[in-house]
Amino acid sequence: MSFGGAVSAMITSLKNNKRKRVSAFEKLERFQKENDDKLYFKKTASKEELAHIKIRVQKENRNQLIKNSIIYFLIFGILIYIVFVFMNS
Repeated sequence: MSFGGAVSAMITSLKNNKRKRVSAFEKLERFQKENDDKLYFKKTASKEELAHIKIRVQKENRNQLIKNSIIYFLIFGILIYIVFVFMNS
């Protein structure tokens, strides 16, 4: 009757399940109670500056999307070409 490993693992599992666990909500509540600091930003921006930043970021994102799309289409096209060349030869 050599089942010591299985019984030992079961006992360890039961002990681990028995312990008190702190939930994520309790951790968050404790963190919020300890840190009553208000958010403070040294830099400020006017509504016009924020609008310019928004437009610039949108242009950058659009350019990145176009670049990524071109790269993916090229890779996909090359793969299709390779597959058809090897299928027909």
